[in-house]
Amino acid sequence: MSKIKIFGMGGLNENGKNTYIVEVDNDIFVLDAGLKYANDSMFGVDYIIPDYDYLEKNQKRIKGVFITHAHPESCGGVGDLIKTIPSIKVYATKYTKNQMVLNGVDESKIVEIKPHRKINFGSVSVFPIQVNHSVPESVMYVINTPDGAICYTGDFIVDPSMKDHYHMDLGRIAYVGKQGVLALLIESSFSERIGHTSPSHHLSSFFKKVINKNDGRLIFSVLYTHLYTIEGIFNIAKTTNRKVIIMGKKLQNVISMARKDGYLDVPDHVIGDLSNVNDKNAILLICDDRENPYFVIEKIIKGTDKYIKLTEEDTICFAEPKYDEYEKLFVRIQNELAMLGVKTIEIPKDKGISLHASSEDLMIMMSLLKPKYIIPVKADYRYMVGNANLADNLGYKKEDIILKLNGEVINIVDKKLKPESEKIFIDDILIDGTSAEDVGDLVIKDREVLSENGIVLVSATLCKKTKELLVGPEVTTRGFIYVKDSKEMIDEIKRISVEVINNNVTKNYIDFNNIKVEIREKLGKYFYHETECKPMIIAVIQEV
Repeated sequence: MSKIKIFGMGGLNENGKNTYIVEVDNDIFVLDAGLKYANDSMFGVDYIIPDYDYLEKNQKRIKGVFITHAHPESCGGVGDLIKTIPSIKVYATKYTKNQMVLNGVDESKIVEIKPHRKINFGSVSVFPIQVNHSVPESVMYVINTPDGAICYTGDFIVDPSMKDHYHMDLGRIAYVGKQGVLALLIESSFSERIGHTSPSHHLSSFFKKVINKNDGRLIFSVLYTHLYTIEGIFNIAKTTNRKVIIMGKKLQNVISMARKDGYLDVPDHVIGDLSNVNDKNAILLICDDRENPYFVIEKIIKGTDKYIKLTEEDTICFAEPKYDEYEKLFVRIQNELAMLGVKTIEIPKDKGISLHASSEDLMIMMSLLKPKYIIPVKADYRYMVGNANLADNLGYKKEDIILKLNGEVINIVDKKLKPESEKIFIDDILIDGTSAEDVGDLVIKDREVLSENGIVLVSATLCKKTKELLVGPEVTTRGFIYVKDSKEMIDEIKRISVEVINNNVTKNYIDFNNIKVEIREKLGKYFYHETECKPMIIAVIQEV
């Protein structure tokens, strides 16, 4: 009999940062290592990952990191995890591995696996099963333990019409269910959507209509992570005489890799080059990025893109998912395009690009696997609750449906859930640029102050011998007031600063620390009284 622990380092009550830990006796299995994109309130932070401190302290027990598919929310933290634990092994299918390598992950750290090939770790084994998703070779994982299987679905839908690299082996999933499943970690993003996700993701007829009814130049804005959508555009383009020009190195690299390895079947004559960019009937693929949403299209609108200049004959189709947090930005972009006379097309409301399991898909997975315990994961809490309600509808007892937050541990001993509560502290690491160092909450707070109220710099130079004021105080402001129009306020800032300096200087000693503290306190009160703003105040006092 085994002692099993299950908990999330990320992905519970949030979108992204999916990282789940399954401990079987002394062995640790890490399921996914994702990132979460920062929102506007994070002020310069690019993405967020979990603090891997727990894994670092227990690295000798880790058997591997098992990646379900090539989306940043599931594999975007792998590079940072490898920097923290260089000896760690990462297991992924060929397409997922190649995508991670394109994103800068060391290829030597990744073990390539094939769906439906068991990986043995003593008395425990890991079995990947291919599932339907928007990227090739997406898999779910079955961790076979002496007490039964622990399954993690990753992202999936149920669509028997998806073939080859997108095929889902429902027969193998049903077989796992017959062998006995102890616990199921199941995605929850679309749990409140009624019915099946399929066939809303079938966009061939939509792309055919867009391409055939628009004779002018067509620009498709896509995400490089959704190869299934890109394939749909190429499949229609192949039936016409129009060239497809792939813009941007990242998108070019992904499509080139996919074509080379057989994931994307596109004849050479369909692919155009930069000489075809301005052709009247050209089809341009531009790459959007969750890290900088609509950045490329904004460059094109402003006229600063090196190759694409918009005309009234152009049509732009947004063939990518829409996210609630970027709705205002998207509306503004549509408005700016309308002012340029450019036609825009969106994915119809009854269609979708994000391939996540809706209510019927989720209940099919639960019914096939028949787990003893159901653990909703991968979503905001309301959707995890929605998933729990689906399990309740299937007759599961409430005590067998387990809702947890990051760091809250599920203990299963001898196949029985233990009631005792255990919590592991899991902090967030904020990544700014290419640095792997945590930016920290204080830096974010400083950036927030700067963005809202600006900064005031007061500088002065004193004589080392006489302790007299030689230069200044000089006042510099950014984002607070316009100096030329605020002479009275600048004069008052200087007067207060001189008063503070004189009060803290004797013939033999200058109290630099007290000068800086008092300048901040007195100017802070003055600014708030005059403007109701609290700018960042920095005092630089030196002697020569």
